[in-house]
Amino acid sequence: MGHALVDQMRLFSRRITVLAAAGCTTCCGEQISPLQGQILFEIQRQATPSMHQVAAELGMDITTFSRQIKNLEARGLLTRQRSPADRRVSRLSLTRSGNELMERISRHMANGIARPLAALTPFEQDTVVRSLALLNQALNVARNHPHRPLE
Repeated sequence: MGHALVDQMRLFSRRITVLAAAGCTTCCGEQISPLQGQILFEIQRQATPSMHQVAAELGMDITTFSRQIKNLEARGLLTRQRSPADRRVSRLSLTRSGNELMERISRHMANGIARPLAALTPFEQDTVVRSLALLNQALNVARNHPHRPLE
């Protein structure tokens, strides 16, 4: 099961990355890299996370991440604000333009995924969604507790 799962994950990852890249460059008229799209997605998903939280979630070193943030901030897609509780912490949030861009990218992604999913029955579609959610939960547990065996 291990090798077959890894092979399927690699194929899925490659295909979803291609879809995301197309969503970031063709649907929106913006030159947003897939990495920048992921950064914007994490900021939107976490609601005013710190820079360190998003960098850790994406597995990026803070220096590389900070350059990406400066670029996105200069483009008016996000803002940085110092946390009142700890002035060393910068909180990130999307601007109206950033939220609008994410909505366009999300619609493009949903349309791109809808076509292949349409070939599945509603039960199979639900199974895919539930399976991905379970896999994401298991991967999150494994990442947060690398030495704890999965049960």
